[in-house]
Amino acid sequence: MKVQGRMFTWLSVFILIMAIVYGVWSKEPAGTTALFLAFGLSIMIGFYLGFTARRVDAGAQDNKEADVADDAGELGFFSPHSWQPLALGVGGAIAFLGVAIGWWLLYFSAPIILIGIWGWVFEYYRGENRTQ
Repeated sequence: MKVQGRMFTWLSVFILIMAIVYGVWSKEPAGTTALFLAFGLSIMIGFYLGFTARRVDAGAQDNKEADVADDAGELGFFSPHSWQPLALGVGGAIAFLGVAIGWWLLYFSAPIILIGIWGWVFEYYRGENRTQ
């Protein structure tokens, strides 16, 4: 994680320099603002990764002598059979359709989105998946 933190920190320095050069040279406020916002996002990610790297054990990517096989193994738990993203996708599609057609459509999309979020959060607290 230390390597990724440094990469994002250096990327944010580059974006900051480019934002200053672009702002002085073009005098265009929208692109300059977008570059400064990209700098802010990049520095936040770099700070988070650097801060987290100090609190966790060093990974294989931080060891210069490591092989690819040193980073093998379980990366985490990922739900293989969840239907909740489908509900969130349908609800989000109806919500964005409501922006184009009319705001009244959000009344129909909000319950679908809330049901999808509720189901996703409590997916492993009930039913056959309770023991996982």
